[in-house]
Amino acid sequence: MKKFSEFRTGDSFFSTCSISNKELDEYLNFSRVRNAFLKDNRKEKQQIVSGRAILSRMEGEFTRLSQIYGNHIIFLGTDGDPEWRNKNTRFLKPLYTDQVLKLKFTISQKEDIDDEFGKIAIDYEGTNQEREPIVISKKNIYRIKKEPSR
Repeated sequence: MKKFSEFRTGDSFFSTCSISNKELDEYLNFSRVRNAFLKDNRKEKQQIVSGRAILSRMEGEFTRLSQIYGNHIIFLGTDGDPEWRNKNTRFLKPLYTDQVLKLKFTISQKEDIDDEFGKIAIDYEGTNQEREPIVISKKNIYRIKKEPSR
């Protein structure tokens, strides 16, 4: 685990994941998302994964990184990126169940809030096995305790 003081703007961390049909069904049931397109495709062997399910999995993978896990960290929200015409997230290609998603998390901003907490902004990137971009999500903001409890 890295402490807030050890993080640097530009640091990147990596992971991979996939979302199974069962996991997608559980997510859609839990979130209560109603989308006729997604419902119609539930009969297929490989389903298209909803964007929110992708982002949820990406955040889960971020919190499980060895550099992050153990910190007192909470997701505060997202900001539009001024260099990206104030956009936050874009889905560039579909992701299907059981397709591998390669993840890159980059610290794009770091600042102090007060003596106890800091704030980091994380840019998420997800690509498929062919290295084609699936999703880009910028300025995911987290509050992090500077000195985690021992």
